[in-house]
Amino acid sequence: MSMLSVRDLTVKFAMRDQNVTALDNISFDLGEGERLGIVGESGAGKSITGFALMNLLSRPGYIDNGSILFEGEDIVQKSESQMRKIRGDRIAMIFQDPMVTLNPVLTIGQQMIETLMAHRKLSKAEAEQIAIVKLREVYIPSPQERLRQYPHELSGGMRQRIIIAIALLLDPDLIIADEPTTALDVTIQADIMELLLELCQSNKVGLILITHDLGVVSQMAERTLVMYAGRIIESGPTREIINDPQHPYTQGLINALPQQTLPGHKLKQIPGSMPSLTTIPEGCPFSPRCQYATDKCRRIRPEIVKYGPAEVACHEVNRLHETQSEEQSA
Repeated sequence: MSMLSVRDLTVKFAMRDQNVTALDNISFDLGEGERLGIVGESGAGKSITGFALMNLLSRPGYIDNGSILFEGEDIVQKSESQMRKIRGDRIAMIFQDPMVTLNPVLTIGQQMIETLMAHRKLSKAEAEQIAIVKLREVYIPSPQERLRQYPHELSGGMRQRIIIAIALLLDPDLIIADEPTTALDVTIQADIMELLLELCQSNKVGLILITHDLGVVSQMAERTLVMYAGRIIESGPTREIINDPQHPYTQGLINALPQQTLPGHKLKQIPGSMPSLTTIPEGCPFSPRCQYATDKCRRIRPEIVKYGPAEVACHEVNRLHETQSEEQSA
């Protein structure tokens, strides 16, 4: 049985004139200790997926349909008091900006110790010792001193390491990391991702990594979901998706990577932009930006179908594959 099983999950936002769909019947599974990447442009629905998995959606957003089974329990049906026992304890989340996550008026020690004592029957001294151990695990120097410091006294990289330590405090089964290095310098990003990977592997913790960076996903995730306009348009083993993408959108994301362009040449980009939730096209939502789009693509929404080791939602997947084969043999 999968540790996490999402089925037909639909999230909507109640607007003044209409209800708009942010997630449209997405389904996927995550095994115990598995690492899954969710990629796509801004507005694809990645972060909404993370918030829905934590049952953290607030009005006007709401789960309209579907189930989220975590270790056999449907999170969608849980009350807020029941979810508080799951969040942080069994599922932890790492957000984009550590300065938003950490309370600026409490010391690092207060935040870590209070978290432990809220979920475990521990004395303050016992909680402090666990906090020190977790800070050491993320290579924080002089952890006893850090417990007495406030978030503003630490560097961005140090704050993000502390966020990871807090996520691991209660030995969760699953960590959801939403763009965990966005607010950091490029030189620090690789160190943080390497640390997160090391800790997930050593603690056998499942990881859902939400990012726009396919380069990061290729190093971190065993499987990848590619999202567009609130839908999963391709999924499969990460290596297969990176080396042999089946959907034109996935191909566009890979071509847009800087390393795919020769020095001195303009970076490649996907023409157009992600549609807003109120103007998602009929048929395939990617069709206005797709060079392979046909009348069928513009009229009929493609269903997810098995194609080799991956699953893809594209009417023209065979033509795309033939074109790629011709280009490679040329």
